[in-house]
Amino acid sequence: MTHSHTHHGHHSEHQHHDHQENHRHAPGSHALALILDLDARVMAPQTDRVIGWLPVREEPREIVDFGSGTGAGTLPLLDRFPEARVIAVDSSAEHLDRLRVKAREAGVEDRVRTVLADLDQADWPDLGTPDLVWASASLHHMADPDLALRRVRDLLAPDGLLALVELSGFPRFLPEDAPEERPGLEEALHAVSDRWHAGHLTHRGADWTRKLTANGFVIEGERTVTAEVQGSGDPVIGEYALTSLRRLRESMADKLAPEDLAALDRLLDTDGPGAITRRDDLTVRTVRSVWAARRSD
Repeated sequence: MTHSHTHHGHHSEHQHHDHQENHRHAPGSHALALILDLDARVMAPQTDRVIGWLPVREEPREIVDFGSGTGAGTLPLLDRFPEARVIAVDSSAEHLDRLRVKAREAGVEDRVRTVLADLDQADWPDLGTPDLVWASASLHHMADPDLALRRVRDLLAPDGLLALVELSGFPRFLPEDAPEERPGLEEALHAVSDRWHAGHLTHRGADWTRKLTANGFVIEGERTVTAEVQGSGDPVIGEYALTSLRRLRESMADKLAPEDLAALDRLLDTDGPGAITRRDDLTVRTVRSVWAARRSD
């Protein structure tokens, strides 16, 4: 069951999932591609809700998915706008391969063009003149997001719209008092992860309202979508939680307190009684903040 609560207005904490931290820069990561696929499945209702909210004046015909990953936004956009074509841009060949397979399976392969490119480079590929640019959990990865925003603005058709989506923190899977032998484990893990990433992604948590208005956009809407997806007994959500926490362990193990690492390992032991996949309180909790912005001219 999915419970979604939508709040309009600016959200002060603009962070994102650790499992998406390096998705543009790890083209060979099969595990990361799997997490992106699982995230797309679990969060599909929220993605559809956001796309349905976008204040488009006319249905877009040309869309650019900026940092598309494995297609979490591409396919819902094609479904919502049946006359549209999407250019999906990402720096990971593996992610784009997966996206093409999904598009073929969905029967929309002829409406998708994939472009392998690092958008931090000076020369961008030809992305046409899109009516809509979808940028989900991608702009904070840019070396210079202000420059990227100006370039997106110049790309857009005169009445074009930018949809900017940012993720507020690594998803939570357990109650605050869990697990029983180490209450508050998730918060401890996230605190360590946040400290590490603060020195590596300087635009994480940026003031996107200010950046948008400073770089030639007028904001037409802001929205914060909070999702709680109950996952007890759901194999997809169980795999999502397990794979996400495994990736966090891989990157943070040497920074965790021994007691936290031991408790995390018990959650990851699928043969043990404390496995996260066996818990009846497994719930995915996440927040996504959205801005819809149009060219100021």
